[in-house]
Amino acid sequence: MAKTTTPDFTKMIQDMMGNFPVDMTAFEDAFKTQAEMSEKFSKVALGAAEKSAEISTKWTKETLAKVGEVTAAKDDAAAYTKAMTDFASAQAETAAANMAAFAEIAKSVQTETVELMMAASKDFGAEASAAVKKATDEVTKAAKKATEAAK
Repeated sequence: MAKTTTPDFTKMIQDMMGNFPVDMTAFEDAFKTQAEMSEKFSKVALGAAEKSAEISTKWTKETLAKVGEVTAAKDDAAAYTKAMTDFASAQAETAAANMAAFAEIAKSVQTETVELMMAASKDFGAEASAAVKKATDEVTKAAKKATEAAK
């Protein structure tokens, strides 16, 4: 009885793919560029989160200190009213100042993000131009070879 063997399709596909040259540097460069951009955007986001946390912590500490003044025992009812009015007034001022600080953080993040996007756009444009030039050069070489071979 004859022995039959199954063809090794994995080997055949590997051989076939080996005959199609693929320049992996473009993929590696794209991955590297994307990783660098992610790092820059992460730094912007983490910096904003840190600043926001600092503002929130400061605001909370100030509020708790002022609440302590409001809850302190007073001699007459009018003193409680005055303490509450002072507290509300101080809270309004603090809230306005802190909201302005949060707005500055948001503005800073927006500016940094736009700058990063502009830089990325410029880099991608330069990379695309280089890729097109390289492809054009290769096509020109191939056309010259074909023309010379036809003569």
